[in-house]
Amino acid sequence: MTPVSPAAAAVPRFGLIVIGDEILSGKRQDKHLPKVIELLGARGLRLDWARYVGDDRAAITEVLRQAFASGDVVFSTGGIGATPDDHTRQAAAAALGVEAVLHPEAKALIEQRMREVAAEQGVPFEPDRPDNVHRLNMGVFPVGARLIPNPYNRIPGFACDGPGGGTVHFVPGFPVMAWPMIEWVLDTGYRAHFGQSRQRERSIIVFGGIEATLTPLMERIEAEHPGVKVFSLPSVDHPEWGRHIELGVKGADAAAAAAYEAMLDALRTMPVRLGPELVR
Repeated sequence: MTPVSPAAAAVPRFGLIVIGDEILSGKRQDKHLPKVIELLGARGLRLDWARYVGDDRAAITEVLRQAFASGDVVFSTGGIGATPDDHTRQAAAAALGVEAVLHPEAKALIEQRMREVAAEQGVPFEPDRPDNVHRLNMGVFPVGARLIPNPYNRIPGFACDGPGGGTVHFVPGFPVMAWPMIEWVLDTGYRAHFGQSRQRERSIIVFGGIEATLTPLMERIEAEHPGVKVFSLPSVDHPEWGRHIELGVKGADAAAAAAYEAMLDALRTMPVRLGPELVR
């Protein structure tokens, strides 16, 4: 397999595109978003954004055009098969302004898979049979695409670089295939960045406060502690704590710790009641 291109020196932003009408209609529940967050997190990386789009070629093309122009590392799941509702391969070529052609390595892998299936069924492999010829469409990728190996059935995914510096890695919609393929991409192309986006999150439950009165404190903490983000998660019906606000910070360990202590000092001077502290 041709490896993915080397990652840039700076820690990249990571994005996810989930494609399929079945997700938007609710026929199937998306499992990719939480899994990709998990796979990135296990490597000290984080997901910066996600997009959902249905099986509409024009819409997919536009989303991919934005991804290629973003400068980000993007995973796209779904729509790379060869049925009429699979548009991702053609949309990728359109977004890049290049032709879609049969990739020779992909052709060899697909033919190898067809030979294996024929042997399992005890029938001869007939490469010119119409259904076998049609299966080769799964190897039609934009010119310049690189292959992503599929350990489940050999039918590869692919990766392309955009003119704006974004790289999109295309994998099937099936989790059993997509997830090990995404892991391969991360471990092959982005290992140099592992751990560089790891963040510590510390928060505290605040009773009796409202976000409007806490906002000046949040703004001050962010201004005084560069690189730290402050967050506020209000709840009105928590089964244990009832109405409350989870107020916290996230960032690199030392910076987050300092910001959190400063936030606690300020909260202790305010007319609020403090509850449990949380560390993630």
